[in-house]
Amino acid sequence: MSQQIEERAPDEERPRDIAPPAQAEGFARWERAIASRRPLLRRIGFALSLTIIAISAIIFARVLIGINLGQFQAAFAATSGKQIAMAFGFSGVSYLALTGYDALALRHLRVHVRYRLTALASFTSYAVSFTLGFPLVTGGAVRYWIYGPAGLSPGKVASLTVVAGITFWLGMGFILGVGFLFDATAIGAINHFHALANQAIGVAVLAGLAAYLVWVARVGRTRRPLLLNFVPPGPLLTLAQMTLGVIDVCSAAGALYVLLPKGHGLGPVTFSALYSFAAMLGIASHAPGGLGVFEATMIDGVGGSSESMLASLLLFRAIYYLAPFILAMALLGAYEAGRRWRSLREALAASSLDDEE
Repeated sequence: MSQQIEERAPDEERPRDIAPPAQAEGFARWERAIASRRPLLRRIGFALSLTIIAISAIIFARVLIGINLGQFQAAFAATSGKQIAMAFGFSGVSYLALTGYDALALRHLRVHVRYRLTALASFTSYAVSFTLGFPLVTGGAVRYWIYGPAGLSPGKVASLTVVAGITFWLGMGFILGVGFLFDATAIGAINHFHALANQAIGVAVLAGLAAYLVWVARVGRTRRPLLLNFVPPGPLLTLAQMTLGVIDVCSAAGALYVLLPKGHGLGPVTFSALYSFAAMLGIASHAPGGLGVFEATMIDGVGGSSESMLASLLLFRAIYYLAPFILAMALLGAYEAGRRWRSLREALAASSLDDEE
């Protein structure tokens, strides 16, 4: 039996006014400008991705060449069961927060889906997209596989994926801004910038987030499609997005933080900012799961023993990426088998009724 989706209109999201014609025309001009320059933008994005991958590959190759296998194995052996258990715990909190991404996006779209289905779609889509990369494609495909039979249209699934992605970026941006602003000296030891320069970067990032919040407060309530048919969430949902994003990213960073060897010298705030920056570079590179790019950034940023850091990163990959991916594949298989079994039962029941008549 397909789960029904109910339309609803939260108070925050009800239309209150109509966007001024001049404002609508301005967004239309932006949309036309982007469309006309799409080939150039694609080439620029491709060049940036290659640059990030090339620099990261050089750094990572230098690390691998200098690895001592004996020390690497010793670093693995030195990781305690308590550290691994804590990493699994933080990963669980992160993926639990990720289910809220879809819940907020569905609220913005004015539809209601049972949390059980929302949690399944969110967990599996992120577990797959984190591992395979290309989240808009892989994550969107998994979401449509689950939400489609429940009645959600492809357009709604695409909008949901975009809104959920914005939640992720809002969280990373806030953590990055706070880290640069309030832990500028420690960040300076990593990027070799003066503390004032790092504070200026932090202020700029937080100001950008504040400007986005003001923008959605002004135009989000109209619920009229703006640039590229995107309808932004209202201010309250945006604040909820940012809060969930911070919980998710900090928990994911915590999963790696507890696996680090002792004596690395980085505080939680600095490390979370470094983690956010590494994750951003990994996403921008379009490498599957940011593989290589994320590791090179973290090794270069944390410093210390390369063997110990690489061991921690491999354990983190296994705990935060591989284990959820395997579980997601099993859940998707069980979900599809259950759906086909229900369809078969319904067909057999309908056939028996026809025979009785």
